[in-house]
Amino acid sequence: MAEGAASILPDMKRLEDLDIHNTYADLGPRFYTRVEPTPLANPFLVAFNRRAAELIDLDPAEAARAEFVDYFAGARPLPGAEPLAMLYSGHQFGHYVPRLGDGRAILLGQVRNGRGESWDLHLKGAGVTAYSRDGDGRAVLRSTVREYLCSEAMYGLGIPTTRALCMVGSHEEVYRERVEKGAMLLRLAPSHVRFGSFEVLYYGNRFDDLRVLADHVMADHFPALGEAAHPYLAFLDEVVARTARLMAQWQQVGFAHGVMNTDNMSVLGLTMDYGPFGFLDDYDPDFICNHSDRGGRYAFNRQPQVALWNLSCFAQAILPLLDPQDGEAAAAMARQSLAAYEPALATAYAAGMRSKLGLLEPRQGDNELMHGLLNLMAADRVDYTRCFRDLAPAAGGEGGGVASVRDLFQDRAAFDAWAADYDARTATEGVDPAVRRAAMNGVNPRFVLRNHLAQEAIERAEAGDHGFVEDLVEVLHNPFQEHPARSAWAQPPPQGGPEIVVSCSS
Repeated sequence: MAEGAASILPDMKRLEDLDIHNTYADLGPRFYTRVEPTPLANPFLVAFNRRAAELIDLDPAEAARAEFVDYFAGARPLPGAEPLAMLYSGHQFGHYVPRLGDGRAILLGQVRNGRGESWDLHLKGAGVTAYSRDGDGRAVLRSTVREYLCSEAMYGLGIPTTRALCMVGSHEEVYRERVEKGAMLLRLAPSHVRFGSFEVLYYGNRFDDLRVLADHVMADHFPALGEAAHPYLAFLDEVVARTARLMAQWQQVGFAHGVMNTDNMSVLGLTMDYGPFGFLDDYDPDFICNHSDRGGRYAFNRQPQVALWNLSCFAQAILPLLDPQDGEAAAAMARQSLAAYEPALATAYAAGMRSKLGLLEPRQGDNELMHGLLNLMAADRVDYTRCFRDLAPAAGGEGGGVASVRDLFQDRAAFDAWAADYDARTATEGVDPAVRRAAMNGVNPRFVLRNHLAQEAIERAEAGDHGFVEDLVEVLHNPFQEHPARSAWAQPPPQGGPEIVVSCSS
């Protein structure tokens, strides 16, 4: 350890002592291409995430070592790691692209922690790989700040996601729409296997490799499925169920991913590959966060159906595993599994939205009540996050609560009619108003990562001020608390402010 560094905490480790396994590398070179990271010039630490460090038993004091930056800027090999770029393909904006893969990210290996969990170390922005397709393999500080912030914001909201351990910056010039600063992000996930990881094998007629990859994922993440009567059908069922729950959670918090290609969809039901994402400000169900999505394929209200379309691509890819001898039987099994998606999504979404409204017991008419509010919000372009959060005092019987929500709407009469129905509905449960209010505040965040906050973090980081990123992450890790000193961060973007455009290069 560097001179003067703090002593290692109990059960925490130095970087060189992490329990690294290379289980994905053990699958063989048919699934990847070996490659070493290309070092960033003159790197420096922009941000370090203590909470993520705990996932891999890493002592936070390690971030103070000069070697730490070298390891995650590609300048020093991490002991025990076997770097590689993962192979996959995918449907991008509905069109199949037969060869994609990690074009600017490198899988270093897997770390097993003291609880028996395994975490991928995935270095994004690490340079050219076999799958870079004439790209430079780099990430820029702008996109890296956005992913660092949003993956941690989703974690704070309780939504399955990749995590971010650290962000390393540099003054290396990277050319996008403008000259930008190069950066690397070390992200963590139990697995980075995607729908497209299976598609590339299916369309390449590599059916034996399909089985190898499926067995790898099930053994590492779903070991109980191996005991099922039809293990691969049970695997498909699990992916369908996890994806349905994830989509319900995205819709409940007003999150738009922006580029839901099948190569960006996790078989573990994680949110991954943050690029042109956006949280709703004014409620607009047709919201398109990705400037590159000219047709609105990935608009906010289309995400659930896109996920089903993506699942059908995944199901197609594993058909040879469902019944190798009978294609019709395999297709029937896949259709049966996919048919469970919409009911699972509807159930999860309805339950989540009831919770947002403080309705503790399901009743007939709840869906109509929920959609009635959403329709009013859409008509008057009411801020999504603020409306649901401010509804808690009204539901909890706090003086002035109804007025604070009412003032968000232009059509006050229409809101008053809805509020009367809402009051009548909540009265049927006989719940202590304080209990209802606390429950609502536990599911309706005060803070989300609004684009104007992410943009401010980017501009400050580009100017050399990294403290704003760290301060913002602290609030986003606890988005249901009030944080009075940071109340301005809960507000919608200022009227008349510059339009923030995000695209696939973001």
